[in-house]
Amino acid sequence: MKHLRNTLGSVTAIVVAATIAMPASTAWAHSDGSGRSGYGRADLQRGLDDMVRADGVVGAQATLVNGEHRTSVRSGTAELGTGRPMPDHGYFRMGSNTKTFVSTVVLQLVGEGRIRLDDTVDHWLPGVVEGNGHDGGRITVRQLLQHTSGLPDYIAKLPVLDERKFQEHRFDQYAPRDLIRLALRDKPLFEPGEGWSYSNTGYILAGLIIQKATGHHWSDEVRARIIEPLGLKDTYSPGRRTGLPQPHAKAYQQFKPEGPLVESTELSMTWGGAAGDLITTRNDLTLFWQKLLGGKLLAPRQMAQMLKTVPAPEEGETSAKREMGLGIFKTRLSCGGSYWGHGGTTLGHLNGNGFVDKGKKGVLVMRSTNVAAEDRDDRTDRLIDDALCRTK
Repeated sequence: MKHLRNTLGSVTAIVVAATIAMPASTAWAHSDGSGRSGYGRADLQRGLDDMVRADGVVGAQATLVNGEHRTSVRSGTAELGTGRPMPDHGYFRMGSNTKTFVSTVVLQLVGEGRIRLDDTVDHWLPGVVEGNGHDGGRITVRQLLQHTSGLPDYIAKLPVLDERKFQEHRFDQYAPRDLIRLALRDKPLFEPGEGWSYSNTGYILAGLIIQKATGHHWSDEVRARIIEPLGLKDTYSPGRRTGLPQPHAKAYQQFKPEGPLVESTELSMTWGGAAGDLITTRNDLTLFWQKLLGGKLLAPRQMAQMLKTVPAPEEGETSAKREMGLGIFKTRLSCGGSYWGHGGTTLGHLNGNGFVDKGKKGVLVMRSTNVAAEDRDDRTDRLIDDALCRTK
């Protein structure tokens, strides 16, 4: 695998975001396949079919939204070696898209005066980040959310990401502090605020800070503040549960290029926690992005903080050019402007998404297969770019 950290939604499998000024919208036209110009169902289906064939993906689904109009398509199958179609409203693991939910909760607490973005980790979690050159008194909440803390990522140390150890460790359970201790075995990557590196560790800490500030588990706050108000009836944190509700496609992980596809549907996501354990459906996740970017979850001041970006140089490893806000990315469009989003990757599930016009227009793509190809995400990125750029 090119980057083990990508398994929990580095933004390479991800689709993403922008700066404080919402990018000028690209005109959208809907085509119903009748030959009219624009981008519509036939184009979306063709793009998804091409991705499934070219990348060796077992199954995929995509949703295109334009205001109140929504088009959804699916491709491939729900299970390798069968003709069973992808379920229309199947559940999947959203991976690091969870970070946007967590960042939204933190920013709501900022708006309520209960947390400050410039609070240090030590202010909330004294003694949790220390030793081996680490100092939680110098790392801020803002830096956790923006991946500028210098904290190493624990992901590469997880045995479940090793093909030889996957079956033995797929149901391992982790507490948040177990994951933090794994990360702190390595020295800081850079001084806090002096660089950028995608770190799931920062969001595990953000989840603990939410709990300290509210007295409730981060997932309870996500449910009370986002899931229930928006009516996301199919989105939840599994906790220690290892399965998915019906209906769902089976998930597959390819650990090395040209290697076999290993079925990975059931596994513990306690190693994801606040960095990536949420389960959802395409309808719920699309609605979340529309409401977030439409200003329904954050006050304008906190929204501006979320959308203020810094360069994300590691994400230049893909063809898309990205910047990082607080739990959200900006991706440059080939036709000018940019879009917002944050996809995610787990062992077998990947989703990519991009929205413009304050959430009115966007695309979401889910794949049930995590292939170990260098260009794993390029076709998804191109599909999103094409959909957002096509005009009359």
